Amino acid sequence: MIELEGVPELIDPVMICAFEGWNDAGDAASTAVGHLDREWKGEVFASLDAEDYYDFQVNRPTVALDNGVRKITWPTTRLSVVRAEGGEKTRDLVLVRGIEPSMRWRSFCNEILGYAHELGVEMVVVLGALLGDTPHTRPVPVSGVTSDPDLARSLDLEETRYEGPTGIVGILQEACTHAGVPAVSLWAAVPHYVSQPPNPKATLALLNRLEDLIGVRIPLGELTEDARAWQLGVDQLASEDSEVAEYVQSLEEARDTAELPEASGEAIAREFERYLRRRDGSPGAPGAPGSHATETGTGGIADAPYLRDPGSGHARPRKPSAKDDEGGGEGSGSGSGSGESGGAAEETGSSDAEERPDDQG
Repeated sequence: MIELEGVPELIDPVMICAFEGWNDAGDAASTAVGHLDREWKGEVFASLDAEDYYDFQVNRPTVALDNGVRKITWPTTRLSVVRAEGGEKTRDLVLVRGIEPSMRWRSFCNEILGYAHELGVEMVVVLGALLGDTPHTRPVPVSGVTSDPDLARSLDLEETRYEGPTGIVGILQEACTHAGVPAVSLWAAVPHYVSQPPNPKATLALLNRLEDLIGVRIPLGELTEDARAWQLGVDQLASEDSEVAEYVQSLEEARDTAELPEASGEAIAREFERYLRRRDGSPGAPGAPGSHATETGTGGIADAPYLRDPGSGHARPRKPSAKDDEGGGEGSGSGSGSGESGGAAEETGSSDAEERPDDQG
């Protein structure tokens, strides 16, 4: 039985979920939910029993010292609640953040849906990220898909048509559909040649799309600047390798050609409406502290660890520069993917690169 002691009655609650692992390229999705939790000071009210869903040889517990006392943290999925105030409306968000479970996926989804039912959740939004043939210099593509035809029409989403292996994101969305709970998946496409986490540009794009979907104003803090620094860092790395630079240019040309029809009056109107919502000195006005960038914003961390060879997909080490010789390159490998979160992004690359964002389920 689910106990919700201490959780107040929620206002128009929406459940936002993200899971580290196969469906989280560049850690973009889990970072987005983590950002919401930090910005709105989320309070954890429930944790799923790690023994039920995780193989501890795959997702190992960690040990840390807390004031000289050893403390074990078990891999799990936690639920917290935040109140999103400001903007068009005030509503509560139930944040679900964890690691893709190793086993008992149906029971896992049923338990999450149990919380959704008890809390009166009106819609479930699952965030995901995949590797794709998209250039880092262009806006991050974010696709919204659903299995509900009525929801697709009312929210201007696509009906999922993907067939093939799926992750917990796809399973949870289908579980919601069968339970009669409106569910949407938002997928960001991460450049496969620079897949190492973090990817603040993809996180930023997911939050912007989420903001439009649920009608709340999301404070972005330093994420916009992180995203800009990330793109500048990848630009520098690409310029140091002629093969990568040529490959990025080919992706840019293909992307621009494919998106020519999108430069329509309707697309321009959508961007103009977004601009109008964020002007007049509001917290999200362009240029204001904590402003909300559009999906055309840049993104990332300046010391992106490496690019990937466009032909083989293997890591291409960064070339040493004069700055490195002076001692500035010591931390250049800090995001090389060691640990579980880095391995999760790598795992995503082997299967998600062939899946198109608009086909994800």
